[in-house]
Amino acid sequence: MTVTIKECTRENLQLLQEISVETFNDTFKDQNSPENMQAYLERAFNANQLEKELSNTSSEFYFILFNEEIAGYLKVNRNDAQSENESLEIERIYIRSKYQRKGLGKHLFNKAMEIAIKQKIKMIWLGVWEKNENAIDFYEKMGFVQTGAHSFHMGDEEQIDFIMTKTLTEPS
Repeated sequence: MTVTIKECTRENLQLLQEISVETFNDTFKDQNSPENMQAYLERAFNANQLEKELSNTSSEFYFILFNEEIAGYLKVNRNDAQSENESLEIERIYIRSKYQRKGLGKHLFNKAMEIAIKQKIKMIWLGVWEKNENAIDFYEKMGFVQTGAHSFHMGDEEQIDFIMTKTLTEPS
């Protein structure tokens, strides 16, 4: 088993769009109406939106490859790409269904940690849907704690995302 992480650039836009739609749909389609899913997918993952995100110098995207096949991706934000300037936001860790439970999420989490440490960032945060128990369990194992909540709109439905944070300590 070989795991590789490589930067995703604007040249990878179509592939990023395909993986974004696939992974989001696979994760959330059973808990949401088809209409709300379609509305969200069209808004969040259209080519113009992803091009804008890829062009933002305060956001970074990374693909994770499992045996040379793209298995998922990570998106992190800092500075003006997020609401908390002194921290790093993990906006997305998405793994394709057939690659889940292989430890790939942890590899992407470690990449986010590496970015934060390199930039001397003291806190990592993320929003996770209150009903996504697998993700909540994963983040708790990674040392995150719930520190708040905010609204997230899936089509015409308001949902609640837990805000989870992890404070980074200086190595001794």
